[in-house]
Amino acid sequence: MLRFSKEHNLKGALICVEGIDGSGKSTQVDLLYNWLKSKNADVILTRWNSSDLIAETTKKAKKKNLLSPRTFSLLHAVDFADRLEKTIIPAMKAGFIVLADRYVYTAFARDVAREVDPKWVRNMYSFAIKPDLTVYFEVSAKVSLDRLCSTRQPKYYEAGMDLKLSNNPYKSYVIFQNRVIEEYKNMVDEYNLIKIDANDTIHTKQQYFRKLVEETLLKKGIKI
Repeated sequence: MLRFSKEHNLKGALICVEGIDGSGKSTQVDLLYNWLKSKNADVILTRWNSSDLIAETTKKAKKKNLLSPRTFSLLHAVDFADRLEKTIIPAMKAGFIVLADRYVYTAFARDVAREVDPKWVRNMYSFAIKPDLTVYFEVSAKVSLDRLCSTRQPKYYEAGMDLKLSNNPYKSYVIFQNRVIEEYKNMVDEYNLIKIDANDTIHTKQQYFRKLVEETLLKKGIKI
């Protein structure tokens, strides 16, 4: 895995959050970001699939349901590479704490759940920087669906409708997300992901998350 297989030597730190939709990971990383800012820490937040380079292309392709599993994977890899080289690495070189709402593990989980070869996917992201801490917010597919449906319906690709798992988007969502969850479970030991029970209260999760981050930054010699 080249660069991804060894500790980086950059001044800053890379903290990542992972989990399926409805796990509360975005809420947690937003709270952490605001907490670090309140301590005057040098911190930035980057999110999955947010590069301007191919945002319009991806949006149009998704709208027309044109993406095959491998094309889907390649587009996200291009998006990630652009953010890594233009945002993440420069910030870490400058000593910033970088918070990533999803990282390469999202691709490892989703793409493999779409039956893309796991070795192929991992090799494609071998240029990535190894995170200093990755937290996985664990939640069931059923709870995820319930939380999602409180605000909107499942989207075509997040429900895995492209895989023809079921004509019912809700059933398809649970089937597909269970596949994604299985991949995350396999990665917990493989990549030393730290699990947090997403069913706990927001406050409980945030307190534990902050503790993990403080310990990580202390090891790096970064004071907050």
